Amino acid sequence: MAEPNTTTAAALSTAIGLAGLAPGIDGNALIGAFTGAALVVVTSKDIGILQRIAYMLISLVMGYLAAPEIVNATPIHSTGVAGFFAAALVITVTLQLIERVKNIDLLAFLKRGG
Repeated sequence: MAEPNTTTAAALSTAIGLAGLAPGIDGNALIGAFTGAALVVVTSKDIGILQRIAYMLISLVMGYLAAPEIVNATPIHSTGVAGFFAAALVITVTLQLIERVKNIDLLAFLKRGG
């Protein structure tokens, strides 16, 4: 019998592949975003299962949504590659921005005049 993680990953991969066949869905961007999101989950070792699931969903959705914008703004021509990079980077970049915003002394910034 396969491990539950393997079975879940196989089922999710199948669902993503089938969704990519639906009309109006960019299959390349979806598969690229899924692989980028999977990379985020696999490399996030110090977090719980619920947080991993949240990271997976956030990375998948944002990677898919950002793929066309990346293709339009960069020399990357494949929505699959753009979706992969967007999904792989969205959590890391966002968490870094959140930490920086927490450490900003807004009152000192306003007193200096911006």
